[in-house]
Amino acid sequence: MYKSTSENLSDLQGGGDTLEDLPHILVVDDDERLRQLLERFLKKNAYWVSVAKDAYDAQKQLTFFQFDVIVLDVMMPGMNGIELVHDLRSQYLATPILMLSAQADTEARILGLDSGADDYLGKPFEPRELLLRIQNLLKRVRRMSCESGETEARFGPFVFNWAKGSLTQGGNPIFLTEGEQRILALLAQNMDDVVSREALSAVGASDNERTTDVRINRLRRKLEADPSRPIFLQTIRGVGYRLCDH
Repeated sequence: MYKSTSENLSDLQGGGDTLEDLPHILVVDDDERLRQLLERFLKKNAYWVSVAKDAYDAQKQLTFFQFDVIVLDVMMPGMNGIELVHDLRSQYLATPILMLSAQADTEARILGLDSGADDYLGKPFEPRELLLRIQNLLKRVRRMSCESGETEARFGPFVFNWAKGSLTQGGNPIFLTEGEQRILALLAQNMDDVVSREALSAVGASDNERTTDVRINRLRRKLEADPSRPIFLQTIRGVGYRLCDH
């Protein structure tokens, strides 16, 4: 199953740096060989890497370390990757999560993203693509943390700070994945105006408009008393979506 991925990982090399200055990646996979190959490959490409053999091992490490990205296998014994993401997001852990799975069809991808993951990559994969996806997740986090100027939008009982990616309702925090943060940020910056699905897909780093629809539906469950009759996050049929200030 992992033949091409493993062979390609073995062939690639990169550089190094001072450990404290490197982004810290947690790799969670029950396949020992792939786990070791990923660890070596990412270390050669200037990352500080920790590994976990299953969800429970990952949970232990997350109590001691703060990670910049989690690379997570879906199919694992005991608690699987989907269940682990649900658990981490319920604890308001905002660390970007890249899911790996041998199930690369659209439905599996949607299930992974709907669980709260930020990106999804099918096995076997090209190591360079994995590297680019990790780099993109890190860039987006840095970009959001460096934004200045007007950074806050208010609608109904909600306050959204798009520089921090934080959403509150009556002062209580509401967890958003990174993909949801980017989509809500674009909608909030264009309050009461229609934003196309194409634009939302681009800012959400998705080449699949259905993935954008999944994220919109997930946002509605967090914003609307009745998601089937949205007040704030409205669909403009055939055009896109609009965030309304009511």
